[in-house]
Amino acid sequence: MIPSDDQIRQLWDKYSLPENKRIHVTHVARVAEYLSACVMSHVSGIRIDIVLLHAAALLHDIDKNVLKREGEQHPDAGVRILKNEGCDELLPLVISHPLHSILDPKISPKTWEEKLLYLSDKMVKYEIITVDKRFDLWRAENLPKEGRIMLEKAYPLVKKLEAEIVGMINVKAWDIAGLVG
Repeated sequence: MIPSDDQIRQLWDKYSLPENKRIHVTHVARVAEYLSACVMSHVSGIRIDIVLLHAAALLHDIDKNVLKREGEQHPDAGVRILKNEGCDELLPLVISHPLHSILDPKISPKTWEEKLLYLSDKMVKYEIITVDKRFDLWRAENLPKEGRIMLEKAYPLVKKLEAEIVGMINVKAWDIAGLVG
């Protein structure tokens, strides 16, 4: 099932998604929808399931306020929640959205929906920003050594994905916030 906006809001409430995360996922959805519309209008033959992308964008962080089971981390609990809620169609997008997924060929974003959700998530904190700004914010955090290493390994791959997508639509990454707004 791909949930409706009303069902998504009910899931936000059921799993106590914090207000700041609701803002984040709403902006992620806006960026993803904007990018998908641009890609489809600039490149013939590309089809993107915007309904699927929209729902996955709004639910990709559903586990942020949920007690994780032993061995779970983000987004494992979110995948479990969405599976239990019957939202199996969203699972591949949620699995492939964390920063580290781009480093793992098994779960790295491959479909257009996965790529657009992944990139859009990296262009939003609580407002729409650039990938570079998002990485600057992560670098300013007190990450453990493994986290810093992963961040630096992921950066060139995220920039490559950004270049692929924004290059197709003939837009500068730093202009997207103003265009989406």
